[in-house]
Amino acid sequence: MKKITLFITALLYTISSFASGFSELRGQVKDAATNAPLSGATIYITDLKAVTTTNAAGEFNLKNIPSKGRFLLEVRYVGYKTFSQVVDLAKGTNLEVLLESSVVESAEVVITGSPFSSNNKTNSLSVVTVGKDKLTQAAGTNLIDAVARIPGISQVSTGGAISKPTIRGLGYNRVLTMVDGAREEAQQWGDEHGIEVDQFAAARVEILKGPASLLYGSDALGGVINIIDDVVPAPGVFNGSFTSAYSTNNGLTASSLMLQGNDNGFVYRGRASYKNAYGFGYKDAVVPNSGFDEFNLNGMVGLNKSWGYSHLTFSRFHTNIGLVEAGPDGDGNYLDEDGNVITKSVARERRLGLPYQDINHYRAALNSNFILGSGQLKTTFAFQRNMRKEFEERLQEPGLNLNLNSYTYDVKYYFPNAGKWEPAIGVQGMYQDNVNKGDEFLIPDYSSNNIGAFFYLKRNFEKGAINVGARYDYKKINGDELTADGEQVFAAFDNSFSNVSGSLGFSFEVAKDLVFKGNAGSGFRAPNIAELAANGRHEGTFRYEIGNSNLKQETSLQFDLGLEYTGKNVTLGLNAYANRIYNYIYPGNFNNETTDLINEDGTAETLPVYRFVQTDADLIGGEASVDIHLIKSLHFENSFAYVKGTNRDNDQALPFIPAASLNNELRFEPSIKGMTDSYIKVGLNNVFKQSRFDDFETLTSGYTLLDAGIGTAIRTAKGKFNIWITGQNLLDKKYFNHLSRYKPEGIYNAGRNVTFGVSVPFL
Repeated sequence: MKKITLFITALLYTISSFASGFSELRGQVKDAATNAPLSGATIYITDLKAVTTTNAAGEFNLKNIPSKGRFLLEVRYVGYKTFSQVVDLAKGTNLEVLLESSVVESAEVVITGSPFSSNNKTNSLSVVTVGKDKLTQAAGTNLIDAVARIPGISQVSTGGAISKPTIRGLGYNRVLTMVDGAREEAQQWGDEHGIEVDQFAAARVEILKGPASLLYGSDALGGVINIIDDVVPAPGVFNGSFTSAYSTNNGLTASSLMLQGNDNGFVYRGRASYKNAYGFGYKDAVVPNSGFDEFNLNGMVGLNKSWGYSHLTFSRFHTNIGLVEAGPDGDGNYLDEDGNVITKSVARERRLGLPYQDINHYRAALNSNFILGSGQLKTTFAFQRNMRKEFEERLQEPGLNLNLNSYTYDVKYYFPNAGKWEPAIGVQGMYQDNVNKGDEFLIPDYSSNNIGAFFYLKRNFEKGAINVGARYDYKKINGDELTADGEQVFAAFDNSFSNVSGSLGFSFEVAKDLVFKGNAGSGFRAPNIAELAANGRHEGTFRYEIGNSNLKQETSLQFDLGLEYTGKNVTLGLNAYANRIYNYIYPGNFNNETTDLINEDGTAETLPVYRFVQTDADLIGGEASVDIHLIKSLHFENSFAYVKGTNRDNDQALPFIPAASLNNELRFEPSIKGMTDSYIKVGLNNVFKQSRFDDFETLTSGYTLLDAGIGTAIRTAKGKFNIWITGQNLLDKKYFNHLSRYKPEGIYNAGRNVTFGVSVPFL
């Protein structure tokens, strides 16, 4: 341990010797029309994790930052357009910022999908950002549920606790989730495997729509969900908050306590969160054993200095989730093993029966950015352990018991630049090993090792930018043989995959506030372990899966175009895309194949057999959004999303394609003395009929849901005291979402739900 400490100390000393000296960035923030100073504006440099606020005179001072280098500066103030500008610290340390008033939320500065932090005008990719307030007001039962109504985003759900993101019709291992700067690895190949993330820890979620294999490698074929924690407070600040909410549909109680501080560059944060719910319900029914409980601990310690920053984050996510084995009978009643009706009061008991999941996910990540002269070296090293147990026959002894260890690294170097040419190179990789410790098996023990390297170049112009990049990846995966009771369960295999991918994009401001974007990109995905080697009952999905070790890797070629307008009273967004995927992998039930299983209690069960096959596929679609703000306090927001997936072998639909949707929301934000951020909103969620479906799916009727919400905030000496009420499906509509895993069993999605929430600052 002493040698490791000495090594780290020597490494930091060496890096610091190459780093530039320290300086300060001073400035003043004013109203562009009146020239009046703006007090309380937030100033933030993403690449330095440096943050401060303006004083009563509108002045700010970012201390202990490098004396040279080019960094993107953000300035935010409620009621004004977000200001973003690249500042060259070597050319001066005083800045005057003039903010333009606006009733429109200006496009956020985006980080995901581009090595260089960039504003909307110079970023070619389709990126949507959801802030903490909107995440809270959505009242989702989990983080993915809270963002699932963004155009182009859907969820494969298993009750209220499990949600898997899909982007433009692609999900599972085709969407990469990033947490603490590292890719989430939690057996995400499974239908009933959600993401293991504390939703209270997300200050912002950035969603990259489209292939991102250039920057992230395999599993980013469809896009990236980047979950970003709170910014650290300004130096000398120590604060905290307590958030709590209650939902009526499933009795969900959710609370989180957070403390954080910044002691002259030594930054730290700690958070504890707890959630508990009984079975969710719909009109005239409560679904038994669909409840869950969740307890999370996470923290961060780090340094913010003139040489950059280094943050160590760590977390422990633990959840128990009930799984539903069968839907209601012909009369709409749920029955126990003896055929007796399960009453609503029993279904609402806060305890889980069989089957259920017990999941522990441990994560530690070290994120650093070292300023080397005018260049930057960003590194992320992470370790994750996912322990997934499924109890099917006995409460104390798991049947399925998977233990996955993942080691990831990500090293990028950003060359010094003069603001026009911005080059970057990177190396990323991951090693995994999985061990079965239960007496039931779905996937074999296996190990996996992959490495990738890329080059990225961006050229900035006065009114836009172009970017180009190339990448090479190699992945090797080895599966172990397993024989049980004299029968071979898994055959050994040794597969390797490699790929070259690239991208080309542009962004150009064709007129004031009107930006035109385009991208052409290739992507790839190596088959996951379930697709290669599954052989067993997949609990919670009502099927038996058989993998294919001869599967080839998926490759894709996507083209997309976008047009975005951000005016004083209107914002407009249009996106269209076409995605060709070669060797698309999907599970199918062919010729009505079934298998008979004998449970431990001696009962027989027949399950459909799903085998993984490949085809070429096309996905085409688009998204549109129009937000109208005719007066300052009234907002009318509308969005539409559509995707069509086609199996090119038979011209039939691909499985798990979401239906088209149209969302409308009218939002009134009155000015109330003594209060801030007040709102009243009413929305309609219109989902169209899904009449295109694969052979093992069924038609899903369209539906319309009525939502509403009200909230406000009271400013205190400690910060904002927030209260809100959100209502979902207020007309208690009975409906099926096409991507619900409980739909085949005749289990409707959740009915009426009202959530009451409060967030209290302290210290």
